[in-house]
Amino acid sequence: MTKQIPKNVDEYIAKHRAAVQRNPDCGVSHYNLAVGLLGLKKYDEAEIELREAIGCSPTLAEAYVQLGGICLHRGDLDGCLEYNKRAVRARAGFAEGWGNIGFCELQKGNVDEAIRALRKAIVYNDNFIQAYATLANAYLIQGLADESIAASLKVIEIEPNFPIAHNNLAIAYLERGETAKAVEHCDKAVELGYDVAPEILKEIETLR
Repeated sequence: MTKQIPKNVDEYIAKHRAAVQRNPDCGVSHYNLAVGLLGLKKYDEAEIELREAIGCSPTLAEAYVQLGGICLHRGDLDGCLEYNKRAVRARAGFAEGWGNIGFCELQKGNVDEAIRALRKAIVYNDNFIQAYATLANAYLIQGLADESIAASLKVIEIEPNFPIAHNNLAIAYLERGETAKAVEHCDKAVELGYDVAPEILKEIETLR
């Protein structure tokens, strides 16, 4: 949920502090400063700048997402969900906001709501890897192996070495009884460093 942080963070922060001083009513300047502060894990200061950003620019959807990220860092899942809902109210087609809503709803056990949000995320960005991966997981929870496989295959089409997708494929193929594919994807997930559940590893071992 965090924008990529510049390499020279101190220089970046100094530049955007100056921009804010020159034009304190520019929401984007406050937002850019907040991104730098997040890079130094100065969450309280970043939150102040993000609130300033949306005060100046109420439709700056990225700022709501960053505030949601700060909430998540603090363990406030409901706060994260609410800020991302505000993000998509500010910009209906904001894929990252919908993806984050889906993640939060899934964490809360609201699988149907998660799937609805994640489907919107991939409509607005059909290369949104994390949304596809979360959607695949949601489908697994619902016992929809075919749909889960389709979502995970889309992930590895975009990024072949995305470990959670291989893990989800292993589980889904186990459910479908396609043991060779289950073993293949489980091995790949392990190779990529994914912590596959012990019960899955145990089941896979019986199939070799």
